[in-house]
Amino acid sequence: MARELGLARRTVREYARASTWQDVMRRPPRKPSALDPYLDYLQQRWHEGQHDAKILREELRTKGYLGHYQRVKMAVAPLRRGLPLDEPRERPPSPREAARWITTHPHRRNLHINDRLPRLLDHCPELRQTHDLVRRFAAMLDNHDAILLPEWLDDLANSGLAPLAGLAGSPEPFEKTGTPSPRKSPPHTTRVNKGRITDVKLQKRLMAGRADIPLLRHRIVLIAHLRRRYADRPAVSPT
Repeated sequence: MARELGLARRTVREYARASTWQDVMRRPPRKPSALDPYLDYLQQRWHEGQHDAKILREELRTKGYLGHYQRVKMAVAPLRRGLPLDEPRERPPSPREAARWITTHPHRRNLHINDRLPRLLDHCPELRQTHDLVRRFAAMLDNHDAILLPEWLDDLANSGLAPLAGLAGSPEPFEKTGTPSPRKSPPHTTRVNKGRITDVKLQKRLMAGRADIPLLRHRIVLIAHLRRRYADRPAVSPT
């Protein structure tokens, strides 16, 4: 089917699995308008037999609507075709918004978040599992208690959430008491490596691709030599 139609296999699969045409329509959320508070009234008047957009607009003006007649005409256009009114739909939260809702303490969430977050979690079991793991970890931080940390790490490793499961192996081994061992200062640091990477990026920008690898290697080695040379000199205080 994909070869015959010249479409991607994923697109053909979505159309083949859809039960209705609405399942494959991706309309962007409609922006709210000044007419939204009066949609119920328009629906009621339409069912009562009033189908003249000009008269409907005059009736809305007595109720406080100050918008244009054309907007009322466009709003009732679906009713003329036997379709429901195009009511405003909620804009789905962005990944950053969803992350902020989850990481915010429940007592600090406003009414808007408390209303939308449960509905979002009901539609995504993986996101609900992530929410539970995050809130359990936050509770340990708030209580300064790491007794439940090994159990939390086991649940994290077995959660099946690939972006988070890798965190389970990052802490150091635990002692037999079940409490985490104190972190020790690592025998090495990444500051030197980060400095070298910065040098490489800087030299690549300065050279702007006009030289090959040998010149880049020579300049990086020279910079490292100068860094070591001046690092060994004692600091001179200004007088």
